[in-house]
This record gives sequence, structure tokens and C-alpha cells, in this order.
Amino acid sequence: MVSEILFGMDESTLAYDLQRAHSADIWFFTGLGFGFWGAVASLTSFVIGQAFAIAGVNTLSIAWNGFMDFWNHLW
Repeated sequence: MVSEILFGMDESTLAYDLQRAHSADIWFFTGLGFGFWGAVASLTSFVIGQAFAIAGVNTLSIAWNGFMDFWNHLW
């Protein structure tokens, strides 16, 4: 309240400015969060894929054989 009197701002202008600043902060931090968790998910999936390859697990052939078994059981 004192800053409003000292700087010549009324309550509605101050509330509008604070609301806009808050929206910008939320958008910025949300964007950072999406980028951070996207990078973490990408790196994690890469590491898991490499660990499967080192262990000799062929996920593509497993998925294809499972699909073919399912397809053959349909007919």
C-alpha cells in the first residue's frame, strides 16, 4: 500500500501488472519444466535402449513375433 502511494500506482494497475507478471512466470517455468523432463525422458529412453542392446534383448523382433502370434491366432 505504501509503495502504491509513493510510486503513484492505483490498486487496479498494480493488480493487473502482478497478474501479467505471474502469468509470464508460470509460462516460463512450465516451458522450462517441459524442456527439462523431455530431456530427462529422452536420455533415459536412450540409456534403457542401449542397456537392452548390450544385454542382447532384441525388442523389435520380440514385438514383431508377438504381433505375428496375435495375428495368426485371429485366423
